[in-house]
Amino acid sequence: MNIILVRLHTSKLETTSYSDNTTFYVYAAFFNVLLTYGMETAFFRFFSKSEEKDKVFSTTFISLIVTTILFLVFVLLFNEQLANWMGIDITYFNLLIGLLVLDTIVVAPFAYLRATGRPIKFTLIKIANVLIFVVLNYFFLWAIPKYGIEFPSYDSSDLVKYIFIANLFASIATFLLLTPYFFKVKLQFSTTIFKELLNYGWPIMFAGLAYVINENFDKWILPDLLGKDINGAYSGCYKIAVFMTIFIQAFRLGAEPFFFNHSKEKNAKVTYALIMKYFVIVGSLMLVCIICYLDLFKAILVTDESYWIAIDIVPIVLLANLCLGIYFNLAIWYKLTDKTRYGMYLSIIGAIITIVFNVVMIERIGFIAAAWATLAAYGIMMMLSYYLGQKHYPVPYDLKKIVSYICLGILLSVIALKTNGNYYINTVLVFLFLIIAFLLEKKELKQLLKK
Repeated sequence: MNIILVRLHTSKLETTSYSDNTTFYVYAAFFNVLLTYGMETAFFRFFSKSEEKDKVFSTTFISLIVTTILFLVFVLLFNEQLANWMGIDITYFNLLIGLLVLDTIVVAPFAYLRATGRPIKFTLIKIANVLIFVVLNYFFLWAIPKYGIEFPSYDSSDLVKYIFIANLFASIATFLLLTPYFFKVKLQFSTTIFKELLNYGWPIMFAGLAYVINENFDKWILPDLLGKDINGAYSGCYKIAVFMTIFIQAFRLGAEPFFFNHSKEKNAKVTYALIMKYFVIVGSLMLVCIICYLDLFKAILVTDESYWIAIDIVPIVLLANLCLGIYFNLAIWYKLTDKTRYGMYLSIIGAIITIVFNVVMIERIGFIAAAWATLAAYGIMMMLSYYLGQKHYPVPYDLKKIVSYICLGILLSVIALKTNGNYYINTVLVFLFLIIAFLLEKKELKQLLKK
């Protein structure tokens, strides 16, 4: 459903307005990491091994509530100064704060649903959130202008504001749906558990901040270096990689609690290795599919041709996101061994690469440098994580096949880019990848199906 919004937003917003939309969510991502300070991952770690599970949830929930309230009080006292300092319209800023507060309060209940194996409830609430967001976006940006619907104080010159309003309403609905879980267990705060959660979580927070830099520094710096119109076009084309992003996000939602819950199993490492291989197969296939039909995807998702000046970033961003997905898969070694500081170190290295590459190269080769910076950062993080992981928590990854699938995906993608959008040839390339993968994994797939 979010994919649908890419088409709506890029068709209704000028590139400069789309840049404002992007900047808003860059700040949202940054503050979201600060306000959760690694508690979500810490919760999974201690919930899975603790005998006092209710107390772990309660402590996590109370700590996030208290720090969020303190944040809200501080921001309300200095909202105008903070908005000016960040260069955001005061109305946008206030909407941002409302979103942040609501989304942080529901972190613990959502984590509880995941940790206790309730994917249906989790999914239904998430879908309700996105559905409300999508419907309201279409109401504000499409239905009102098209049908002349009367809406109090509607400002057609500031459509981007209504994206944030729609998001706020969706977050309110999510908050209401999750309120029963606020009282699911007896509220009790354990100082001992809190210290353990905090010690485990603070490196995760810094890793998260570095990740936000890796993902968003380009979109934060481009308006100043090349202008809002370029940033809008860049951000719009970046969204074409949303399929890979959604795949990785879906994997993370299920994989993180799964990895923790199965860490004590006899064949846990073999399972992790198997998951990694099939993750790479699916991710490489998605890389090939999206690039083979890139002209189709851009025509469907980004209808305004003024955005297409940045279309060349898509293959680079797709490969970067695949590297990121592999890195998330590899990251289990420092989470299971309680060496979360390594996650912080790796993310900081990635952030330094991102910042330096962008600052040095954007003015020399343009916005394409931002895409290459993302690939360089995630690629190096991935390789370093593999090297360190094999020293501290060796997993028998089938490195030969993993590298082969990635190289095959890159090779077929390069060929597809040279065909000038010939769908017949590109379809053959997609089936070629599937056939090769099936032949290589046929024996193992039969064994898995029997089990």
